[in-house]
Amino acid sequence: MHSSLVIIPTYNESENIQDIIRAVFLLEEPFDVLIVDDNSPDGTSEIVKRMQSEFPERLYLEKRMQKAGLGTAYVHGFNWALARQYDYIFEMDADFSHNPADLIHLYKACSIDGAEVAIGSRYISGVNVVNWPLSRVLMSYFASIYVKMITGMKVHDATAGFICYRSSALKKININRIKFIGYAFQIEMKYRAYVQKCKMVEVPIIFTDRTKGQSKMSNAIIQEAVWGVIALRIRKLFNQL
Repeated sequence: MHSSLVIIPTYNESENIQDIIRAVFLLEEPFDVLIVDDNSPDGTSEIVKRMQSEFPERLYLEKRMQKAGLGTAYVHGFNWALARQYDYIFEMDADFSHNPADLIHLYKACSIDGAEVAIGSRYISGVNVVNWPLSRVLMSYFASIYVKMITGMKVHDATAGFICYRSSALKKININRIKFIGYAFQIEMKYRAYVQKCKMVEVPIIFTDRTKGQSKMSNAIIQEAVWGVIALRIRKLFNQL
């Protein structure tokens, strides 16, 4: 077991999963990988099981019985990682929208520069998004401005999902009290870290839209984020976070 664990939640990612796992294991810094699969009907978990014999003690699989949302998948993975005493715990998508090579930069931001939360940011140095339609770029960009206005956080990319957490930060956040499961989950995690005065830094990345598989974005996820930010602020005012 190494000190760093990359958590990758999956649902119908059979087209990407083998390549993304191999890409992580080819990096110069050693990372373990945990796949949290929500019973994908396309056989994602079966592919991972076959690969485990190739990467013993580095590749792990937690298969859940139903699709239960991104947030609950990550909380499941965080608890799994904390129980095994990993020091650095990462969120990353399976579809190569996050470049695995950037794991190194996030790791160094925490392990060398002392951050407790390192955010792979699309907007810290301009707008670094490839292959998204303009409407989605604008929605994402202005969502982060909206979050800043409501919460007071200085984070440029509040909905980012490519992150390194020190285990100490996850313990401060109290992950088992996380309420949201979609887009708003990423905002809630950062806001809880902000409230707990965790040292957060943004590391510039280039985000590239998936070329294989289907996006999991929906109107319900967007609505959760819009109203969820207000709910977070209200709960903070009443000391209910």
